[in-house]
Amino acid sequence: MLPFAYAIRHLLRDPVRFAQKVAGSALVVFLVLAAGSFNSGMKRVLAATGSPLNVILLGAGSEESVERSEVAVQAEVQAAAGIRGIANRLGQPAVSGEVQHMGLARLADGSEGRAVFRGITPAALEVHREVRVVAGRYPRTGEVMVGRLVHEALDADADRLAVGGTLEIEGQAFTIAGRFEAPGTVMESEIWFDRNDLMTAIKRDKLSCVVIRLESADDFKNADLFSKQRLDLELVALRESDYYGKLAAFYRPLRGMTWLTAALIGAGAVFGGLNILYAAFASRIRELATLQAIGFGRVALLVSLVQESLVSTLTGTLLAAILAILLLEGVTIPFSIGAFHLALPLPVIGAGLLTGVLLGSLGALPPALRCLRAPLPSALRSA
Repeated sequence: MLPFAYAIRHLLRDPVRFAQKVAGSALVVFLVLAAGSFNSGMKRVLAATGSPLNVILLGAGSEESVERSEVAVQAEVQAAAGIRGIANRLGQPAVSGEVQHMGLARLADGSEGRAVFRGITPAALEVHREVRVVAGRYPRTGEVMVGRLVHEALDADADRLAVGGTLEIEGQAFTIAGRFEAPGTVMESEIWFDRNDLMTAIKRDKLSCVVIRLESADDFKNADLFSKQRLDLELVALRESDYYGKLAAFYRPLRGMTWLTAALIGAGAVFGGLNILYAAFASRIRELATLQAIGFGRVALLVSLVQESLVSTLTGTLLAAILAILLLEGVTIPFSIGAFHLALPLPVIGAGLLTGVLLGSLGALPPALRCLRAPLPSALRSA
């Protein structure tokens, strides 16, 4: 076998071509990391939002969108009384009738953006126990509480949504009374109102849903039975995790488009890299034939050529990983119902590393085999 140093010397003999190989592989791997972080970030935030202990009672026929759902106000009290297995704290059942609406919020400087509004009562904090008020307090009449990532949804600086500021919604001014966080969920991109305030502002007299927290996930059958027995309320019971699972499925084509875009751009880089390898290996046909003449087998030469390719592509993979950490890690991406952070979990990093290895090994085989296929006498006479 040829020594590994032989492959390294050949790479450094032509720095420009080596830089081209590194840049091409870095582009492909970076696209894989970007697409993977986007997909995993969106999927993770939707999965984290839905709790298996929470049940959403929606209007029949509106299972795909809580914003289109209409539920009678009295369903909140009737669900609390008619469903067994509801979690209690200090004698208060964890039942939250809520209104969800997407609309425009205008900031004090006149800029505006679209966000999700949620009208709640204090019981919402018993149902959504991942929510923590980190500044200010719970909103009263004429006030709102904003999520930690609302500024991303509104494309504004975070300090413009500080406690004590104002937001204009549906022509009414609301004071920002508090800020909350709900790590890893879409609720961090929402604006929470006193429920009566939101219903008045959007001229609505029905709830969007009733959210119930159960003592055990097995108690879902009680909520499902209640929705089927109370035909007058026209309700459907869904596990909150199932509802957000359906939303994840709804966004699957969008996530697929990110992979398709990355694949199309990456394909161009791969074909460009193959051309570079064909040119690099073809110029060395006589050199490779001379090595065969002095006793090195074609398998040894093939391994050396693959080593050269792997060194360049893995260098590009390392460069892509560094760029991904600097440019992607922690970046917030807003989408229609919230926002999520880009991250690089182990499966995404593994996909990037695997891409680099495949580019270096499989990508080098076609040009290497073509150069080694020529008969030895013809290869020695090549120009």
